[in-house]
Amino acid sequence: MEIADTTLPYIVAFLLAIVSSMLIDNVILSRFYGICSFIGVGDKPKSAFSMGVAVSFVIIMAALVCWPIYTYILKPLQIPFMDTLTYILVIASLVQIVGLFIKKYSPALYRGFGIYLPLITTNCAVLGVVQGNTDSGLSFGASMANAIGTSLGYLIVIVIFSFIRIRVSEYKSPKAFKGVALALIIAAIMSMAFVGFSGMVSVK
Repeated sequence: MEIADTTLPYIVAFLLAIVSSMLIDNVILSRFYGICSFIGVGDKPKSAFSMGVAVSFVIIMAALVCWPIYTYILKPLQIPFMDTLTYILVIASLVQIVGLFIKKYSPALYRGFGIYLPLITTNCAVLGVVQGNTDSGLSFGASMANAIGTSLGYLIVIVIFSFIRIRVSEYKSPKAFKGVALALIIAAIMSMAFVGFSGMVSVK
């Protein structure tokens, strides 16, 4: 019981950190990262889900790789200013792996992604997570919780957004509000809705 009693607070803190990154500090609706892919594939649920999974995989793996690189290589060598370049190289490698996997097992989906799959390399949602983890001095556990929560938040929002855009497209709207304009208005309304989650967790 001593082990369980000692471990439980850390598990709870880990889960709360995931919920916070997923809902309260959502990467798209609160931090406004990853808007390009969010708008670009947000009108097709299948593509949105696939993009969400791909971005989630890259975020989690990038956080898993970049934190040790920064902590055990860049800082000891006193070259922490190389972090952004290093992170981009790691992310680019991960995106290539994801791209090759999708191209092999789902060529149609690969073609559907178009330019948005390579753009994951410079997706500010991915880079923002790994950069924020090290800039904030988060521990490895906190960094992974942030990465997992951010990934789930990105996936949930982009899928919800795709279904909303399908429903909205069934109705006539003024010409000025068609396309990206209406998409951004929907995103703004979703952002206001997610503000309601801000009181879920009390951070002291």
